[in-house]
Formats: sequence, C-alpha cells, structure tokens
Amino acid sequence: MSDQIKFIVDNLNKEPFRKNYNLITFDSLEPMQLLQVLNDVLSEIDPKQVVDIREEMPEQTAKRMLSLLGILKYKPPGNATDMSIFRQGLVIGSKPVIYPVLHWLLQRTNELKKRAYLARFLIKLDVPSEFLQDETVADTNKQYEELIEAFKTLHKECEQLKTSGFSAAEIRRDISAMEEEKDQLIKRVERLKKRVETVQNHQRMLKIARQLRVEKEREEFLAQQKQEQKNQLFHAVQRLQRVQNQLKSMRHAAADAKPESLMKRLEEEIKFNSYMVTEKFPKELESKKKELHFLQKVVSEPAMGHSDLLELESKINEMNTQINQLIEKKMMRNEPIEGKLSLYRQQASIISRKKEAKAEELQEAKEKSASLEREVSVKTNQTREFGGAEVLKGDEFKRYVSKLRSKSTVFKKKHQIIAEFKAEFGLLQRTEELLKQRHENIQHQLQAIEEKKGISGYSYTQEELERVSALKSEIDEMKGQTLDDMSEMVKKLNSLVSEKKSALAPVIKELRQLRQKCQELTQECDEKKSQYDSCAAGLESNRSKLEQEVRGLREECLQEESRYHYTNCMIKNLEVQLRRATDEMKAYVSSDQQEKRKAIRQGTVYQKYC
Repeated sequence: MSDQIKFIVDNLNKEPFRKNYNLITFDSLEPMQLLQVLNDVLSEIDPKQVVDIREEMPEQTAKRMLSLLGILKYKPPGNATDMSIFRQGLVIGSKPVIYPVLHWLLQRTNELKKRAYLARFLIKLDVPSEFLQDETVADTNKQYEELIEAFKTLHKECEQLKTSGFSAAEIRRDISAMEEEKDQLIKRVERLKKRVETVQNHQRMLKIARQLRVEKEREEFLAQQKQEQKNQLFHAVQRLQRVQNQLKSMRHAAADAKPESLMKRLEEEIKFNSYMVTEKFPKELESKKKELHFLQKVVSEPAMGHSDLLELESKINEMNTQINQLIEKKMMRNEPIEGKLSLYRQQASIISRKKEAKAEELQEAKEKSASLEREVSVKTNQTREFGGAEVLKGDEFKRYVSKLRSKSTVFKKKHQIIAEFKAEFGLLQRTEELLKQRHENIQHQLQAIEEKKGISGYSYTQEELERVSALKSEIDEMKGQTLDDMSEMVKKLNSLVSEKKSALAPVIKELRQLRQKCQELTQECDEKKSQYDSCAAGLESNRSKLEQEVRGLREECLQEESRYHYTNCMIKNLEVQLRRATDEMKAYVSSDQQEKRKAIRQGTVYQKYC
C-alpha cells in the first residue's frame, strides 16, 4: 500500500498535475479533496471531465466517473457485492477505493487517453427496434454505422503512418543534402551577381527583370481567372440553352395542344399514377418486405448442413404431393358454379397481369424517353461546343428544308456562272500568253534594229527615264504633302504654345509674388536663426560657467561634510575617554574594595603581585 501511495504521489507531482504533495499531505487529504484529485486525473484523460465537484451532486459525480471508468475498462477487485461497495466508496471518497483507481489510471495515462478519444466515436447509440422500423431512422442509423467503420479504417491508417515514419537519421541526411543544395544555390547566385555587376545599368535591368517576373505571375493569375470565368460562362450558357429548350418544348406543346387533349392527357397520367401508387407499388413493397423477412429469417437461423437440406427437400416433395392431391379432388368435384367463378377469376387474373405488363411497359417507355431526352440534350450541348447549330424539329425542320432547296437552286446558278467565268479566265490567260510571246518577239526585233543603227539600249533607257521621272513626280508629291503636314503641325504647336502661355500667365504672376514672399521669409528666417545662434551660444557659455561653479561648490561641500564627520567622530571618542576617566576616578576614590578592584590601576597592580 505504501508503494502504491508513493507511486501516486510521484506521478501527481510531475507534469501536467504539479500537485506538490508528499506522503503525509496526500494521506491527510479529505474525501472531497481526494475526489477532486481523481477528477483532475480523469479530466487529463478526457477533457470533458473538467468539473468542480463542489458544484456537482455526489450522485452525478459518481455516475459520471463510473461511466468513464466503464469506457476505460477498469475492473474493480472482487465480485458483484464488492461492486456495490465500490460505488458507495466512490460516492463518499473512500481511500481504499480511490487509491487503486488512481494507481491504475496513472500507470497507463497515454493508453487511456487514446481509448477515451476513440470511445467518443466508436460507442454506438442504442436505438430501439421500434424506431428502426422507420425508413429515415434506419437509413440514418446505417449511415452512422458506415461512418464508424470508415473512422476505424482511417484511424488504423493514421497509426500505421505514425509508426512507419522516416527515421531521424534519414531526415538528418535529407536536411544536410538540402543545406548543401542551398549553399550551392547561394554560390551560384553570388557568381551570377558578380557577372551581372560588370554589365552597364545592371540595377535597372534587374529591376526590369523583377517587374517582368511579377507581370508574368500576374499574367498567369489573370489567365487562370480568365479560364475560370470561361468555364463559368460555358456552364451558364449550357444552363441557359437547357432552359431555353425546355421553354421551347413547353411552348410547342402548349401551341399544339387543345384544352380537351390536355385534360385527357392529365386524366391518363392521373389514372396511371393512381394505379402505380394504389396497386403496383404496394404489391412490390409487400413482396420486398416478405423477401426481406424471409432473408432475415434465413440469416438468423444457424448454418445448415447437407442432412438438413435433404430433410427440407423431402418436406417440399411431401407438400407438393399434397397440393397435387387437393387439386385432383377439386377437379373431381367439378361444381358448375365454381367452374364459372374460376373462369371469371382466370379472366380477371389475365386482365390484371396484362395491366401490370402494360404498366411496366409504360414505365420502361417513360424511362427510355427520359434517357433519350438526356442523350439528346447531351448531343446538342456537344454540337454547340463544336460550333454546330441546334437540332431542328417539326415545322422548323420543314422551313429549313425549303430554305435549303431555294439555296441549292441559287447555288447551282452561281456554280454555272463560276464555270463560265473559269472558261473565260482560261481564254484570257491564253490570249495573255500569246500577247507576251508577241511582245518578246517585237522586243527582240527592236533590239536587233537598234544594234544595226548603232543605238542599242535606247528603248530600255527611255523606259528607265520614264520610270525615274514618274518616281520623281511621286517623291515630289510626297515632299509637298510632308511639307504641308509639317506646316500644319507647326501652326498647331504655335497655337498650343500660345494657349498654354495665356493659361499659365496668371499662374506665373502668382508664382512671382510667392517667390518674393519666399525670399522675404528666408531672409527673416536667416536673421532669426543668427539671433537664435548668438543667444544659444551666450546661454551655453553661461551654462558651462554655472556648471563649473556648481561643481566647485559641490566639492567644497563634500570636503566640509567629511571634515564635519571627522570632528564629530573625534568628539565622540573624547567623550567616551572622558566618561571612562571619570568612572576610573570614581572607582579609585571609592571606599568599597570591590569597586576599587574594578579600577584599571588596581587590576594592573594585582597582576604584578600575581
């Protein structure tokens, strides 16, 4: 027991409790204080237990602590009768009950923290079976159980990741490698800086490069924003097109439909929905419930062996034989009324089966039409993405076909005209080639004649002169235009300068006045400053003289004070010596021998005789 108390005291004095107990103070704690210590330990394991037990009823405190100890799987020593004693001791704060609990909790604090954390998420709620009959409650309970299982798997993965972490040596190696890379990068940056410093205007270029990088980052950010806005716009356009298609189909249906047909269609839909709700769905629900009940019954039963299966097969065969015998007996009777009723029953069953089949077919057709509509909407969206037009329906398609026919006739006519133009172009191209050949022949003849006459190159020089004169005239025109433009520009600039001068004239006047004021104020400021400097210099010299005088007076004061203390001490010493001398005279003159012995002179005489 003493070892147990010592272990408890040592752990309570450590972090995070810091109780500063010793064996005597801990053993002298009152029951309420002991319960508070136990509650502090429990609150360290589960933060929800942070409560001042003085503000709580004893029954509530015991109930809360017992529930947490049950979650932590604490088993008190003894049997069921000892369990009631344990509860009573926990209520009253009994030391034989609380000491083992504290010892058990402080031995495995970290493990119990983990268990208390997991208990918040893994303890299942006890839902009564009658509430589970409700579908929403059952679905919620199922989701709750699935979330618990998911939490278990995630917690296991987290623990595995914690245990399978990298070693400290690997992390140190990675850090050292990264530091080496950092040093290399710093060296490279320094080398690049030295290389860049030799370049002219390197600061300006670095600034421009920094601005370029910032602008590139801004450009990337803006491109990302643009892409996001494009996506949003695309989704919005798709939504708008979907809504427009729905509106168009509803308008088309409303335009084609009459009130009688709409009413008839609504009545058919109401009949079909009422049949599905009142007859088909309840039957299917009942069959599903029976199947579920049967499956639950099969699951609840123990596993069956081969002999059990053989026994069940024999029972099934016996029941089938009994059913056949009953059918034969019924057929042997062959009552006419029953025969008519059986016919009606057969007809009713056939009609009901046909009705169910048709309802299923209608449901399948509706689902198929809905899926086809979804496919059509998807295909239309895809065509819009690829830049195609919408799929036309009904009258719009007929109008489109008529337009296409008229355009095809126009196309044929235009195609025929183009063919005629092509033929004419071929003829003109051929004539151009012939004329070029004739021109070349004439040029050769002309060159031969010029060579005979001795004026070769005359036609070429004449053409060149004509070309140069044409170029000169064009350049002269351009010069004239440029001179006109320059004169107009000069006029405009002169007009602008005159306008600016007229606009700046009052401002210049004000500026002159302000400059005069500024000069006057600067002169006044200089005068005041010189006066201030002279006054400050005089005051500074006076201050230094006064400081020297004060310093000398302080030294004299200190000397006088030390002289005063010295004379005072001498006076006190003389007073003491005077008092001793008077006492010695009194003792020496006294008639009492005892008093004489006290005297200093008698003491010295007595020492000589001894």
